[in-house]
This record gives sequence, structure tokens and C-alpha cells, in this order.
Amino acid sequence: MENIDSGVIINLLTVLAIAAAVAGFMAGLLGVGGGIIFTPVFFFLFEQAGIPKAVPWAVASGLMCTWITSLASVVRQYNQQHLFIKEGLLLGFFGALGISLGKWVLLSPYYSRTEFIIVFSSLLFYSAVLMFMRGRKTEIHTEATAEERSPLFNPKQASVTGIIGGGIASLAGVGGGGTMVPIMNLFFKQHFRKAVSISHLGMLMMISVGVLQLMAEQPELNGSGQSLTQWTLGYVDLGAVNSMGWTALIGAYGGAWLNHKVPRHYLQLGFGLLALIMGTRLLLTL
Repeated sequence: MENIDSGVIINLLTVLAIAAAVAGFMAGLLGVGGGIIFTPVFFFLFEQAGIPKAVPWAVASGLMCTWITSLASVVRQYNQQHLFIKEGLLLGFFGALGISLGKWVLLSPYYSRTEFIIVFSSLLFYSAVLMFMRGRKTEIHTEATAEERSPLFNPKQASVTGIIGGGIASLAGVGGGGTMVPIMNLFFKQHFRKAVSISHLGMLMMISVGVLQLMAEQPELNGSGQSLTQWTLGYVDLGAVNSMGWTALIGAYGGAWLNHKVPRHYLQLGFGLLALIMGTRLLLTL
């Protein structure tokens, strides 16, 4: 493989920065982690750059970007005194187990490009359906104390939620919140805002474990001995992540500001349409 031209790298990093701003914006707007946008963008770019085994590169770098937006969400919730620390740490413990098991599958010869596309497209279609269903409902304002009346989030519930969410996170390169919040809210009857808060801290903890594990691996590089950029650690392309991280934070603050200006059901319908388009586009690459 020939060296990647510097002009190509600049163009790639520009695309990453724009994608990160969109992902961060959606994260702040709808409370998603951003990985649902980060990871497929990384996947397309790693493939176009001719990187061997683009899937683990995309997953690892996407998780690193999601970690940044998750950290921002946890800090914001802590400042708002709306952080369920005990429940979040419990979820994060089991999520770390799930993401470790998923990492073994991710790096095995049985999980290739085709399996990744099927898993991620299914996740996108699931997200689209979920957003369409929520977008059809009008917002219901509930008392803040409703969160306190939610059932106790016990270790059994945390183990089911965390292992499933962590496994999906490592296979698809997303934070897992899109899976864990519905499980806690629909099956374990946790108040929605409480479930979101628990999932953010849980995601931060389990993604930290997953990213550190993927950083410790020795990946296969292209002929020039680099990934998209020359700054890599394991499967994480730090140069690409850095170009996305800062713009993602800017987008997240913009999305959080607009969150209070536009009716949420319109935003959810728009995100559902975006997820549907991305899922279809990903399947067409098979």
C-alpha cells in the first residue's frame, strides 16, 4: 500500500470534523452518544484509505469519540445534580464485562466486514423505528420527583442491561445508550430521565475499559505503517479522533441549546429519517 497523500489526509480530517460537529449536535439535541454517526463515518473513511481490517479501527476510534461526548454529558449532569452515581457505576461494571466479551468477538476471524454491516444496519433501523415511535407522541411533562419513585435499579437489572449494552457497544462502536435506556425504561420501569442519567455514567465507565483494551492491541497497518494519520495507539487513530473530538463538543453545546427551542418530536422524526438513510446506505455497500 502506498503512502497516503497529505492532501488526502487533510480532506479526510475535514470530513471527520464536519461529521463530528453533526454527531455532537445530535448528541446534545437528542441525548444519544454520537457513535451512531461517528462509527459509520470512520468505517467508510478507513475502507477508502485502504486500511486492513477497517472494522476494529472504526469501532475503536468511534468509541473514543463517544467517550468524549459521554464525559461531557456526565459532567453536565453532575453540575445539574442529576447524576445517579451508585446505579451508574453498577451498570458500568457489568457493561465493562459485556464490552470485554464483545471485543473478543470483534477481533476474532468470525466477525468481518459483512457481520459488522449487518449488525450496525440493524442498530440503525432499530433506532429509526424507536425515534419514529417517540416522534409521533407529544411531550408529557412529569414531576421531577417521578424519578425518585422509580423502582430500585438492582444488580440483576444492571447485569442484564450492562452485558447486552456492552456487547453491542463493542460490536457496533456505539455507546450502548440506545439499547440500555429502552431496556431500563420499558422492561425495568425506570423513569426515562433517570435511565438516561444512569446510562451516561455506565457508558463512560464501560467505554473506558473497551477503549483501553483496544489501545493495547497490535493492529495491522497499511504499507506506509500508518492509519488515517500517523498518530495511533492500538486500534485508536488519535489524530482522527482529535479532529473530531473538539468539533463534537462544540456541536453538543449547540444541540443542547437548540434542544429547548424546537419541539422534541420533530427532532426525533428527523433523526429517525437520518438513521434510516444511513442504514440503507450501509447495506448497499455489501
